[in-house]
Amino acid sequence: MWPESGKIPENYQTPESAAGWLGKLFPSLVYYPKATWVVTRAARLSKAGKYDRNAWAQSSRGIVMALESVGVKFSIKNSKVLADLKSPCVFVGNHMSTLETFALPCMIQPHRDVTFVVKQSLIDYPIFKHVMKSCDPVVVNYKSAREDLKTMLTGGVERLQNGVSMVVFPQGKRTTDFNVAKFNSIAIKLAKRASVPVVPVALRTDAWGSNGSLVKDFGKIRPHCPVHFEFGEPMEVEGHGRDCQEEIVKFIGERYRKWTEELPIPEKW
Repeated sequence: MWPESGKIPENYQTPESAAGWLGKLFPSLVYYPKATWVVTRAARLSKAGKYDRNAWAQSSRGIVMALESVGVKFSIKNSKVLADLKSPCVFVGNHMSTLETFALPCMIQPHRDVTFVVKQSLIDYPIFKHVMKSCDPVVVNYKSAREDLKTMLTGGVERLQNGVSMVVFPQGKRTTDFNVAKFNSIAIKLAKRASVPVVPVALRTDAWGSNGSLVKDFGKIRPHCPVHFEFGEPMEVEGHGRDCQEEIVKFIGERYRKWTEELPIPEKW
């Protein structure tokens, strides 16, 4: 199971004993009530003004453990990067599902305060909105690219200067593809403006489907799809940041290809 200390080892693998028999048979039916309980409890604490960043990390850990309990297997590599960070940074990764938004805090927050750039709809969800607002994210609406860029840079720099790291998904919308053309350089711009390093995060999270019948973001849980997170080494942005952007794209692209060659993305995501 997930370490009770809250700090994951350098390389973490879900143990075989983590899943129960009922969860294996009915993963979605077992997982979502557990996840709802975690989020509802977090929302109550948030509304009472008692939901601090340690509580956020614990809620995130609860979501990961709920996924593991229904057979989802996590592989997290090179997390020592998090322990070795000397300053806030910009984490930049591909964006595949809702899972990474829920799971990354329990990896990063025990080491460094962190928040996200998120879409407006996450702030509008019933119950979950209380949790998300308490984490002080930078909120964009995807209606105007120019306004979103201004919001991300202004809000992101402010948080970084206050010691809070940022998680940025340059692709914006979730997708199972890693399209380099749509992986913009917003994270590089933000890191350069705030004079902080950038840390690449490659991930595969299609175990959490994004084609829910009631709510799009909450689709079928598919334990046969392994979950991967791998952190790259921090990079300083020099000059225009083109070399840094290329290294990030290379890092994420190589891992994405390796993971999808081992097990292709299901057609019905």
